[in-house]
Amino acid sequence: MSANPLAPSAALVASVKSAAARPELFDTAAIQQMDTAHYMHPFTDTKALGEQGARVMVRGEGIYVWDSQGKKVLDGMSGLWCVNVGYGRTSISEAVYRQMETLPFYNSFFNTTNLPAVQLATKLCEISPPQFKHVFFTGSGSEGNDTNLRMVRRYWDLLGYKERHTIISRHNAYHGSTVAGASLGGMSGMHEQGGLPIPGIVHIGQPNYLESGRGMTEQEFGIKAASWLEEKILEVGPEKVAAFIGEPVQGAGGVIIPPASYWPEIQRICDKYGVLLIADEVICGFGRLGKWFASELFGIKPDLITFAKGVTSGYVPLGGVLVGDRVADVLIEKGGDFNHGFTYSGHPVACAAALENIRIIEEEKLVERVANDTGPYLKQRFATLADHPLVGFADSCGFVAGLNLVRSKAAVVHDNVEFDPALAVGMICRGYMFNNGMIMRAVGDRMIIAPPLVMTRAQIDEMVALIRHCLDLTYADVKERGWL
Repeated sequence: MSANPLAPSAALVASVKSAAARPELFDTAAIQQMDTAHYMHPFTDTKALGEQGARVMVRGEGIYVWDSQGKKVLDGMSGLWCVNVGYGRTSISEAVYRQMETLPFYNSFFNTTNLPAVQLATKLCEISPPQFKHVFFTGSGSEGNDTNLRMVRRYWDLLGYKERHTIISRHNAYHGSTVAGASLGGMSGMHEQGGLPIPGIVHIGQPNYLESGRGMTEQEFGIKAASWLEEKILEVGPEKVAAFIGEPVQGAGGVIIPPASYWPEIQRICDKYGVLLIADEVICGFGRLGKWFASELFGIKPDLITFAKGVTSGYVPLGGVLVGDRVADVLIEKGGDFNHGFTYSGHPVACAAALENIRIIEEEKLVERVANDTGPYLKQRFATLADHPLVGFADSCGFVAGLNLVRSKAAVVHDNVEFDPALAVGMICRGYMFNNGMIMRAVGDRMIIAPPLVMTRAQIDEMVALIRHCLDLTYADVKERGWL
């Protein structure tokens, strides 16, 4: 065994590339100890993690990952909504290697560019809706939404509307964890830390039918939820509202799929008041909902689209903003310097990874598969989980899905009896998932998935069976605790 558990031998490297990693080659306890001593994880109680030890992931292939103890796990979350083409894509690794050997880095400041960035910008404009002919690159989705804030306010300044700076978002939305991104997001737990949101950002209710739609049809609720935007515009003053930002489907908020009536009404309201529309497609883009961009699925024409994650399938960090003609034309013709950017904007290695990732998606017709084959099949199979005594509601859209854990089911979903949030039943369920070969995320008592787009029908069956098994274990556990 290597003296340094993080500097593995050639034999260890070979082992993790084999069909099954050899756990005896990893000193898991030593790695966990070093992790606790030095690595502060995102969105994590560092003390609590140190007490239990992190799970050490060492290998991925297709839709599966393996940990340092040899446990194979079906990755129902695509890493973090991003590994769209699955793990182990050698052609992406090779594209990255070739670019690193040729030009590992050069900046896009000072009137310079690089070939992969130009090629990727061109390709993104080819696959995006027709109003997009320009791209601004960042390193992440959070940076992309920071860019949106700066770009939107610059746009209105150039047009002479210097008070038109307020951006409207939604409660329970997630738009990143930078200061601007977290402010644009609507998660109270994030706002409680650091005095957020910053000025000039306000929020409205989310289009969550289960939460707020009692007494209405889904279509009626969609119109009602969209009306909250108009009410907020009038409250703030139309002359002060710059933009509305929203995820087509709220991801980290719990896979909140809006009624079909919601987004067309949002578009109508934005058009009525001249408000810019920003679609945050960091999760929804690159085929996850059966379209290259979910804006097309919901019939809206945003002025800006935030992207990241699926653009490289997470292999290399990359994000950005698709800039629509309405905004780009003003910035280009009237703007001079746009004093914003990042060292790694248009990083050649990241762009090379993205180009190969997009080639795979196109060649294997993954967008079409999700739209016409595996997406409808996932919807059909996932819906069968609604008969489980612990599940009050299950829904899906493309390759995202979620179900609600309830204490008691009723004939009408709004009448289901929820668990006391303090019991953290969702976290109990997540533990059974992770310990039994299935990664499923818990958002409160809503369990969600976003599997790799390469998943086959047989693997969907495998995943649904795993979920049901873990639901059974959770049900037995909470029943034994006397919570049912």
